[in-house]
Amino acid sequence: MKVSEGPGCRARFERNQSYSEETPEELEDVSDLEEDHEVRSHTSIQTEGKTDRAKMTQLPEAEKEKIAEQVADFKKVKSKLDAEIEIWDDTSNDIIVLAKKMCMIMMEMTDFTRNPGQEEEISLSKRGKRCMNKWREYEGKGPLKHTTDVIYAAKMISESGSRMDVLARQIANQCPDPSCKQDLLAYLEQIKFYSHQLKICSQVKAEIQNLGGELIMSALDSVTSLIQAAKNLMNAVVQTVKMSYIASTKIIRIQSPTGPRHPVVMWRMKAPAKKPLIKREKPEETYAAVRRGSAKKKIHPVQVMSEFRGRQVY
Repeated sequence: MKVSEGPGCRARFERNQSYSEETPEELEDVSDLEEDHEVRSHTSIQTEGKTDRAKMTQLPEAEKEKIAEQVADFKKVKSKLDAEIEIWDDTSNDIIVLAKKMCMIMMEMTDFTRNPGQEEEISLSKRGKRCMNKWREYEGKGPLKHTTDVIYAAKMISESGSRMDVLARQIANQCPDPSCKQDLLAYLEQIKFYSHQLKICSQVKAEIQNLGGELIMSALDSVTSLIQAAKNLMNAVVQTVKMSYIASTKIIRIQSPTGPRHPVVMWRMKAPAKKPLIKREKPEETYAAVRRGSAKKKIHPVQVMSEFRGRQVY
């Protein structure tokens, strides 16, 4: 097969060769990530020199500790979201798909504020890890390297929040319980507000870091506000997922006079992981040395009779 001239064509050919061994489901996930990368790559092209992410290492240790505390609080909220969405099957539930996407992007935004050498593993499924590794191959040490990437990530979160708003509002409009409907609409307003706040924080962070081409000391406020906005947004997403499920269950229980109502999304529990019916033996146990068991002690019949005669009969 002849490869066309140019680095873009050659890179596309190499990617097609590496994906030839993947399953159709994995190819679909990778293609989605690749589309995001194609758009993001246009904003990631910068001049030679240190990236904005690498400049975070120039901050004093005291400010790094404050940022680490904010990231730790963010990860606590992330664990709540993971526990909420991991129990649901996302094949027919777009709300869960959007929640996972927003969680991954917000995690990348917080990774941008940390030391590039302190990489930590994101808790994803096996298929998600393979897709994430393929995505990270494009960008090296994470997809977000510059403040322009952070702004673009905030825009992607805002778009995902808008799509979740459309789906959840359909559920709220069909919900017969007024209190449940009111709570769900309130959480949707929080998502809209915190998405807008996150977009503003990312733009302020870019303006501060690009001022004179040097990182100034006031960047700490923009970093902490960025992480705080991401944490608040993730909290709102957690509550929206919970309330959407509760509202969906109330819709199913109500019999509509016009006929059965088709659910906006399907809430199915994720199937448990498959386990082998027969436990496989480890190689070291199979070829272990066979030890001789304790031999049965032989007792002479005369001794047994003498002990029997010595017993008292009541």
